[in-house]
Amino acid sequence: MKALTLALFVLAGFAFANQQLAQQKGCMACHAIDAKKVGPAYKEIAKKYAGRADAVDYLSQKIKQGGRGVWGQVPMPPQNVSDQEARQLAQWIMTIK
Repeated sequence: MKALTLALFVLAGFAFANQQLAQQKGCMACHAIDAKKVGPAYKEIAKKYAGRADAVDYLSQKIKQGGRGVWGQVPMPPQNVSDQEARQLAQWIMTIK
């Protein structure tokens, strides 16, 4: 039981840390957890890519390189994040329900 509690605490901390990273990198200026802002809600992104085996890799690439046309006319510019940060953000996004 103690190990399970510790594991849940670590996972919760991991998720929180990535929300902090999203805030730190300015992602939350255009995205919110559960509401559309300039870009789609993270919850909608996670839902859209839930069935994709390569979702984390795909989203990591979109974060780093930007994109347009998937969610409407407003393009997302490339973000100033490392490969590791992009992957952390993508993994975090895919955990949002």
